[in-house]
Amino acid sequence: MTDSRTLKIAVVGLPGKWSTEVLADAIEARTGFRLVVDMQAVTLDLAQQRLNYRDTNLCQLDGIVVKKISAEYSPHTLDRLELLRVAEAAGVNVFSPAENILRLIDRLSCTVTLSNHNIPMPPTILTESTQQALAAVEEYGEAVFKPLYSTKARGMEIIKAAEADKENAIARFAAQNPMMYIQQKLNLSGRDLGMVFLGGEYLGSYARQGAGDSWNTTIHSGGKYAPATPDAEIIQLAQRAQKPFNMDFTTVDIAETDTGPVVFEVSAFGGFRGAKEGIGIDAASLYTDYVIGKLYG
Repeated sequence: MTDSRTLKIAVVGLPGKWSTEVLADAIEARTGFRLVVDMQAVTLDLAQQRLNYRDTNLCQLDGIVVKKISAEYSPHTLDRLELLRVAEAAGVNVFSPAENILRLIDRLSCTVTLSNHNIPMPPTILTESTQQALAAVEEYGEAVFKPLYSTKARGMEIIKAAEADKENAIARFAAQNPMMYIQQKLNLSGRDLGMVFLGGEYLGSYARQGAGDSWNTTIHSGGKYAPATPDAEIIQLAQRAQKPFNMDFTTVDIAETDTGPVVFEVSAFGGFRGAKEGIGIDAASLYTDYVIGKLYG
């Protein structure tokens, strides 16, 4: 059997951040090699076909595992992913492939793919028209306006039909987000589910319990992780939702509503901390074993 300690596998992530470092730890423990890549410091030399990070040409590695591409999502994040396609073309295995991640960074792209595969989601309107946005608010009663590029509910805003200032609120949001992504605010009973998949296989689920004083359940807003045991119908829905994206590691965010479960999104990177604190899954170790197995496959 080939010795895994000959493999050179880098982690693209945020140096010093927990999920990035635990993945680098797990890879180092199995291979003896450690390299955390901050994409902000990567240079592409197309003439030389070199993708340089410090003194390492990433095109000469065996594998690259993408844990995080930037601290916050933006169109610039897509540029960083494009650089990784050069490494792929040079024969480096990237987990998950850059093109697959690209389809999830943009909330619109993710939503269109889910809709095209008949995945139930909250009622959603996408428009650049402030008049159509106002009509959506009136129809929904309460609407969540979401930036196309964001994580942990950052930049999201609730606008209510009963608000006297709703037209100005829409105009302010539109000034920063010309393509407005608008979803009906649902009664979610204060929690949603993170359902974990590795190579398309279901590993388990954790819940995010809301803090009570926030409309969303994100940890950023004071939510807490807890174990969860969804029924077979919800597990099947999550499997259908993640399948079109062909991710090596991901989580599917699902909420249970009065009319049945709905999918909010499929994650570009997956939740290591939720898996660890919510259900005791060491996602970093499992992912590392999976990557090594693929490289030997």
